[in-house]
Amino acid sequence: MISTLIEQCSQGLVERRPVVEAIVLAAVAREHVLLIGPPGTAKSEAARRVARGLGGNYFEYLLGKFSEPSELFGPTDLRKLKDGVLETATDGMLPEAEVAFLDEVFAGSTAILNTLLTLLNERVYRRGNTRLKCPLRVCVGASNSLPEGESLAAFADRFLVRCFLHPVSDSLLEEMLSGGREKVELSAGDLNVLDELSTQAESVDLKEVQPILAQAIRKLRREGINLSDRRAVRAQNLIAAAAAISGREKAGPEDLWPLILAVPTEDDQKLARRCLRELLSQTDNPALHHLAEDASAALQVRARMLTEEGEKALTPPVDSLRVEGVLRDIDANFSETDLPAELAQLRERLKSSLS
Repeated sequence: MISTLIEQCSQGLVERRPVVEAIVLAAVAREHVLLIGPPGTAKSEAARRVARGLGGNYFEYLLGKFSEPSELFGPTDLRKLKDGVLETATDGMLPEAEVAFLDEVFAGSTAILNTLLTLLNERVYRRGNTRLKCPLRVCVGASNSLPEGESLAAFADRFLVRCFLHPVSDSLLEEMLSGGREKVELSAGDLNVLDELSTQAESVDLKEVQPILAQAIRKLRREGINLSDRRAVRAQNLIAAAAAISGREKAGPEDLWPLILAVPTEDDQKLARRCLRELLSQTDNPALHHLAEDASAALQVRARMLTEEGEKALTPPVDSLRVEGVLRDIDANFSETDLPAELAQLRERLKSSLS
């Protein structure tokens, strides 16, 4: 079901499938996602599609410096206020949402961000006599850039998963233009499926992978990449979720790749990939292979992605330019000696389609 959801939500979103997969991974792990990128890079569209695909109550809001807390959390219940009781009417608002998207998430007032801090971390909304346990599975925040001031650091740290977006590559502009006008029909999903995966993730055995994870964190520290203790501990939730989505009851080295997503900045993520290349070489996740390849650049994940792209290129009517592009990618990523057998066979089929 998760693979089907990801496939549907990614239709027409060129180079955004890793974002879709990141939101799904975070939802299973009960963590939150921060999307950083310039305007017009499909941040909100990816979040909306996953929300529709997951099902449940959805809340979306664009924050600004003049936004009022009532616009997110609900107005004061005037009937109860007459009796001297301060309560918030939260119907249809963020405290009752199961999936949420907050655009320009750092633009909110101090009052909004302080309330969000508790809601995101503890899944509890507090105001006056109102104390509500929130059903929130995942919140996706979006911004054009990371905040620079230290005052927002504690709030930003609640978003464990970081995805950095850029405009679509020049080579894929035609695909973006043709797919961008397609209407994607998504049926509402069943949150029970997500909850079952979350329950499985909670029971995943991490004992085997914890010493390797500690080694990875030491390597990052030596490179000057310091994860907060909270981010290091909670990265285990992502690793457990990755294992559960792959159907594994015990996490192994192949599930370590989500650690990269917990590294806070884009430059540090690039550095982390380089210094952890050997540790991440066993990365494997069939359901989240685009995100896993993005995070780890592992060859076996790249091979699976190229196989998928090659099969699509061979679907009639065959597009020779697309076939040539896949062949170039195969040759750029693999030498003759390390080319997997399945990919080697596909390469021959691609070459034959051009003759």
